[in-house]
Amino acid sequence: MTEEAAPTSSGPVPVLAVVGRPNVGKSTLVNRILGRREAVVQDIPGVTRDRVSYDAEWNGRAFTVVDTGGWDPDARGLAERIKAQAEIAVGLADAVLFVVDASIGITDADEAVVRVLRKSGKPVVLTANKVDDERAEIEAYGLWNLGLGEPHVVSALHGRGSGDLLDAVLEVLPKAPEAGEKAIGGPRRIAIVGRPNVGKSSLLNKLAGEERSVVDNVAGTTVDPVDEIVDLDGDQWRFIDTAGIRKRVKEASGHEYYAWLRTSTAIERAEVCVLVLDGSQSVAEQDLRILQEVREAGKALVIAFNKWDLVDAERRYFLDREIERDLVQVQWAPRINITAKTGWHIDRLVPALRRSIEGWETRVTTGALNAFLGRIVAEHPHPVRSGKQPRILFGSQVQTAPPTFKLFTTGKLDAGYERFVERRLREEFGFVGTPIEIKVQPREKRKR
Repeated sequence: MTEEAAPTSSGPVPVLAVVGRPNVGKSTLVNRILGRREAVVQDIPGVTRDRVSYDAEWNGRAFTVVDTGGWDPDARGLAERIKAQAEIAVGLADAVLFVVDASIGITDADEAVVRVLRKSGKPVVLTANKVDDERAEIEAYGLWNLGLGEPHVVSALHGRGSGDLLDAVLEVLPKAPEAGEKAIGGPRRIAIVGRPNVGKSSLLNKLAGEERSVVDNVAGTTVDPVDEIVDLDGDQWRFIDTAGIRKRVKEASGHEYYAWLRTSTAIERAEVCVLVLDGSQSVAEQDLRILQEVREAGKALVIAFNKWDLVDAERRYFLDREIERDLVQVQWAPRINITAKTGWHIDRLVPALRRSIEGWETRVTTGALNAFLGRIVAEHPHPVRSGKQPRILFGSQVQTAPPTFKLFTTGKLDAGYERFVERRLREEFGFVGTPIEIKVQPREKRKR
């Protein structure tokens, strides 16, 4: 129902919270509204745990959809905190889409949710989901008894009635800027990535000053990416908390597979990725795989060693060796030591982010670049290979974010010499926190 990425609006966009009991089809309905598979869907109650925001558009109007975990008024433990997230979502929303499973009818839990919704004073659009035929449609009208007005019958799975439902949603949402209007600038986008249970959600909660993400000792509590606008050090930042990448994508299944795709999408959306590592544990294969993903996406990078309160002198010795061995390819990334749970040293994150963004967006003039290339070629010419010695004739920076250079040469350069050029570029111009891409274009041989 919208393009692959919804347009960015130029002003405050109204918010629609989607709430309901577990497994009534909220995430499927969110995907239907978005017109693409964004929310993680699986036929297991509780797959969505946090409140998760998505940009949406219908009939030229932009709005934000907030998917929530299943709302059980009698919840305990983790489920109780999921319920709290849903209540926060309602409090922040301009309107509520209340989803009921029409095939089951009204339950005591539904009536309890209605009481909370009435108390909130927010406009409510009642949705009867899983209405796949006329017989089910007749039964759905029993939902009038909830006292929320006419139930809008839909089949989120098949798309039945979704257009009429969105028209009803637009009637209760406040007017927003036209979806085609583009924002200039906007908050920097920061993806928080890492293995499960390294403290990504704890870091987001501490930055936001509230329990924004559900945190539990069970690894993998976050499944969907969670967006949060946070004011830090005089600026707004859009943080994206992501699911931990547990396995190779070929080995993942069900909602894990889609969570992995969402994490990859979050990396693509971000300008800077904060890789959270558990300082008390050895750097793992998954950590290196995520690093590779960030580098291949060309994103700026900050590495945060979390749980520093658990790192003793012996562990620091081995960690230094691991950094030298495993993180040698990203020596350019700023590293900070933090304890997200207590907030210790998280004030160091913003300066590190700013340095990485500055490096990511650095541009070198063509004159300065070629003067630099002339110097290093004179000091350290390319080794002779098979009687030939390639030379760099000319270079230019063809883009920023990430910095990308094109070198025109007399022949193919050794990979080792390209790394030498990159190292010297960093020494000369900085490029802190960003990968550098070097493209070599050998001169074509003249035809006789």
